[in-house]
Amino acid sequence: MRGSPLPALVLAAVLAAGALTPLLARRLGRSVGYVLTAVYLAAGSALLLALPAILAGRSVVSSAPWVPGLGLRFSLVLDGLSLVFSVIVLGVGAVVMAYTPRYLGAHGDHGALLGLLTAFAGAMLGLVLAGDVFLLFAFWELTGFISFLLIGGKGDDASRSAAVRALLVTAGGGLALFAGLVLMTVASGTPDLGAILADPGRVSAGGVGAAVSALVLIGAFTKSAQVPFHFWLPGAMVAPTPVSTYLHAATMVKAGVYLLARLSPLFAGRSPWSLVIILTGLATAVFGAAAALKQHDLKALLAYSTVSQLGFLTALVGVGTFAALAAAIIHTFAHALYKSTLFMVVGIIDREAGSRDIRELSGLRRVMPLTAAVTGLAGLSMAGFPPFLGFVSKEEAFGAFLREPGPAWLRPTASALAVTAAVMTFAYGLRIFSGAFAGPLRQPHLREPALPFLAPAAITASLGALLGPIVSGLNPILDRAAESATGHAGSVGLALWHGLTPALGLSTVTLLGGGVLYLIRGRIDTLGDRVRAPTSGAAAFDAAYAGLLRLGAWTARASLPRSLAGYVAWIVAGATLPGLLAWIWWRPELPGRAPGSPALEWVLVLAVAAAA
Repeated sequence: MRGSPLPALVLAAVLAAGALTPLLARRLGRSVGYVLTAVYLAAGSALLLALPAILAGRSVVSSAPWVPGLGLRFSLVLDGLSLVFSVIVLGVGAVVMAYTPRYLGAHGDHGALLGLLTAFAGAMLGLVLAGDVFLLFAFWELTGFISFLLIGGKGDDASRSAAVRALLVTAGGGLALFAGLVLMTVASGTPDLGAILADPGRVSAGGVGAAVSALVLIGAFTKSAQVPFHFWLPGAMVAPTPVSTYLHAATMVKAGVYLLARLSPLFAGRSPWSLVIILTGLATAVFGAAAALKQHDLKALLAYSTVSQLGFLTALVGVGTFAALAAAIIHTFAHALYKSTLFMVVGIIDREAGSRDIRELSGLRRVMPLTAAVTGLAGLSMAGFPPFLGFVSKEEAFGAFLREPGPAWLRPTASALAVTAAVMTFAYGLRIFSGAFAGPLRQPHLREPALPFLAPAAITASLGALLGPIVSGLNPILDRAAESATGHAGSVGLALWHGLTPALGLSTVTLLGGGVLYLIRGRIDTLGDRVRAPTSGAAAFDAAYAGLLRLGAWTARASLPRSLAGYVAWIVAGATLPGLLAWIWWRPELPGRAPGSPALEWVLVLAVAAAA
């Protein structure tokens, strides 16, 4: 369905809402969050109007000239893959906006934060809809810049450091991505993303293909916090809970997963890139899960859990088959539901109990039974417990790893690493609940939060529970999404029960192993306290960054004298020495002197000298 204004109108509406939010907040205060909830829901509903066309195998395209001289178009494409990610962005965004007013409180100017969050939603929406590689890059960088403002919003030293760290890591990856996109455009002869993916051989052939793959992977790995670039993400936890919820569940960190899924025809089945993606993703999954088990702060635990789940998703995209891409997409959806729930619940606990440390929390189920129920639903989905959506998506992922088409050794290796990460995920999923809600009550004065505060988390938790038994209803859109990613048709056949399969066996091992790991959590905590293996590269990055600044100051000291004459001397030397050296080296032959007036020549010489 070409020439449709729908994607452009939805994107424009979200961005306009973000621009108007500070003005609306002056009149409505924190209640502007509920207005934005309605905007998000309306935008998502508008995009769903295109569902019949997408299920029929058509795309909805908005396109207009952008930079005609370079052949660039402002092209937005709504297909199966971009629709699923758009629904995640807008759906979770609506829930976060409904949660934010109660979290922020009645006092203070919250227009800037809510406006930035909405701009963040618009940037992510533009990224997943972009049909031109340079338009994609523009929105890619916009998400990074807005996240820098959101993470550093408090203005204290910790916030500024975390924001700078996130910006430098993701922007560095963005520069690599930009170089890769330029090479991709040169090799294919067009910046149109659909045309590039329709003939991936033009990019992957020759030496350019290797360079494009490496540069794109760097961009994706930095954005989605893959080892060794993971450390910026836990540091971003200094941001307010609504920011953390949106960043972890639906927006920025999913950008790398989306990019790899969208460009999967360039990597799928092409060794060694597929192998690099799978092993990097699974190493990140295991590392993040192990780091999460060491955490006592619930928010930090969820941060490392996000690192782990992003690795899991990245590895699935690396497998590259239709089933693997379908599993990655449904697991992205399941992760958005349970992770947004858990972050919002942690924000509630922090507000009500004044702490997120599980060593200080206990027995909250006695005074907060509804909050405990919501946490339990989300935790069981994250742990992969049937019949939740998280169980279905994880079992589909196990099936994809078991059918990995690469080298013979990779299939058992990938499956073993995936199960190892899933076992630890089950264990820390139970740890979240037991740490806060089980045991004796230590703070009897606490009470259940107000229903408007808890309701958004209850909605996402309930969806994760309800969609598991009826997951087969998602098959049509999931098939279209996987088709958009892989470039070929197929059918995944999601269901809660597939019979006695090897994937079910791995799910059983996950549940049993995770249960055992949870039962010996005391020993795990003791071992974790003894092991001083680094869980974050933030300190090393900060030290390297500080050293780079000192080096810059040292090298600049000689060129920054206090007198004006010193500045002029450096400028003159920089202007004349290269020319003098070039003259000595090449000895160029000058053309003969043209006849002219010596007096006029001297006038020109004096004029140039005076200007200099």
